[in-house]
Amino acid sequence: MTTPLTRTNALDRYLRIADRFGEVVAGVRDWDAPTPVKEWRARDVVDHLATWFPAMLGAGTSIRLAPGRRVRRNPVGAWEDLDREVRVLLTDRDLAATTHTDPNTGSKPVEQVVDQYFTTDVFMHTWDLARSSGQDGRMDPDFLAALDAGMRRSAATIRASGHYGQEQPVPEDADLQDRFIAFIGRDPRWTA
Repeated sequence: MTTPLTRTNALDRYLRIADRFGEVVAGVRDWDAPTPVKEWRARDVVDHLATWFPAMLGAGTSIRLAPGRRVRRNPVGAWEDLDREVRVLLTDRDLAATTHTDPNTGSKPVEQVVDQYFTTDVFMHTWDLARSSGQDGRMDPDFLAALDAGMRRSAATIRASGHYGQEQPVPEDADLQDRFIAFIGRDPRWTA
């Protein structure tokens, strides 16, 4: 990120990104619609976020998020429950400062883990869900520019992780958002 990580910045970034994702979640009408991730349906985007982050957090700390509503039955409620838990993590000074330890990412405060991994994942998957549901998929240009620059510096590590698809081709005059979407393995021209 171009802005130094501070508690307020991490919280502000999360709130801005999560609020936007919440708007998109609320606008989904068909939770079985396809997404730009070939293997997923719309509800799988929420399921992905509601599954990996609590597992990662629990594996590296003693913090356990309260179980939320089930994504299969209520994707909107499941997102609301997870979002509420993450907001608590970031606003409680003790929880935010708790050290998270992972063999791949090292030791860092929970707020940094949220900021570096969860907030960015929510940001990227907002596009997936917006495209799946026919909503506005424009991404915040400042956050996008910082994320794109950081991820490209770590391109080899990102590709080796297996979490991103193969970079997709785009025209030479493609804008930053299309280039970024292609970089993370999506076709920026994808429509439902």
